[in-house]
Amino acid sequence: MKRFPLHWKILIGMLFGVVYGLVSATVGWGQFTSNWVAPFGDVFLNLLKLIAVPLIVGSIITGVTSLSDIRKLSRIGGTTIVIYIGTTAVAITIGLLMVNVLQPGKAVPYALQQQLQATYQDEAAVGMNQAEEEKSRGPLQVFVDMIPSNIIGAAGDNGNMLNVVVFAILFGLALAMVPQQQAKPLIDVFASLMAVTIKIVQLIMVMAPIGVFGLIAKTINEVAADDIGKAFNLLGALGFYCLVVIGGLLLHVLITYPFLLKVFSSVSILHFFYAISPAQLLGFSTSSSAATLPVTMEVCQKRVGVSKEISSFVLPLGATINMDGTALYQAVAAVFIAQAIGMSLDIGAQLQILLTAVFASIGAAAVPGAGLIILVIILESIGVPAAGLALVLGVDRILDMCRTAVNVTGDATVATVVASMENSLSVPEGKSQEI
Repeated sequence: MKRFPLHWKILIGMLFGVVYGLVSATVGWGQFTSNWVAPFGDVFLNLLKLIAVPLIVGSIITGVTSLSDIRKLSRIGGTTIVIYIGTTAVAITIGLLMVNVLQPGKAVPYALQQQLQATYQDEAAVGMNQAEEEKSRGPLQVFVDMIPSNIIGAAGDNGNMLNVVVFAILFGLALAMVPQQQAKPLIDVFASLMAVTIKIVQLIMVMAPIGVFGLIAKTINEVAADDIGKAFNLLGALGFYCLVVIGGLLLHVLITYPFLLKVFSSVSILHFFYAISPAQLLGFSTSSSAATLPVTMEVCQKRVGVSKEISSFVLPLGATINMDGTALYQAVAAVFIAQAIGMSLDIGAQLQILLTAVFASIGAAAVPGAGLIILVIILESIGVPAAGLALVLGVDRILDMCRTAVNVTGDATVATVVASMENSLSVPEGKSQEI
């Protein structure tokens, strides 16, 4: 009997999570949900984070060593980074155009602004403190931070994933440059690490539907608690803002990525989106590109046909530096907050948003909520009070889920394009490029 596809299991888990979350808010099961349902989602997310570091180290090192031609590695790396930065800039531009034309900030009632600021002022204060530390750093500090002083310490914190990526690339390069006889034992070790990690991923994904159910139920419970009216009132007041963000994300997904696929690859666009749907759904559920990385790699290799050497290099890099959805959201949120408090932003300020969002997103951790710190930095850079962050915190979790799905889609798109450009894209066995 044919096995029930993973993406349908995940989708069913999401739907059950939504239904349960709304029922929980209606009948007052908030405490029960927090104690007995949400932990399943937390366990699932922690399991995915658990294997993030071994997966990235193993995949990048094996990917780099498989590209024994250093010139080829340099070409692939340069192409990948240019496309990642280019799509991020396009995403921000789309966001700025949407928010300036539709002006959602003018629809937020003053009373609601005050209520949200009072509710989330503590979280906003934390973000402001972290952003203040970022502002005090020198312009080249970002490059200093990319180099870990202790790789063991860096590997112990998923927030330092860029450090791990840099180390893995450096290690892989050195391994590719030493004589084959000396390198082979270590290459075999990392190949075995990859095989074991993938097997762990397969075991973890058995509980994906239950984990997704718990995550969605937890999200609704945090917004609504025991009063479903709070969720509807809050979402109703900020609905226009959410629609602008989601509309911008959809435009980016439905225009930018298909354009790249059409111009630079022979992959059917419909087949591509169908093939990566498990990764998109998991990214939406977990709000973490890093946690979704194992599934993204699997679907790109097995369902899209991206070669292992390309996916092992491009996708971990993308999960670290490619944040199209996050950058678009930050552009919309920054202008929305300015509009809501009656500030006008000139072209110079909005150009500042674009540049800051592009470069700040490169170092953003691929975990839930990391975009909020960058948003505070952007607000401060254009003179908008960072306390305005409280205006968007109420719906940030929902938008975080949406923008992560876009981030994952962008990673898969660039991997497919780079593989096609390198003649490393093949039709998976038993599959057709067309639906």
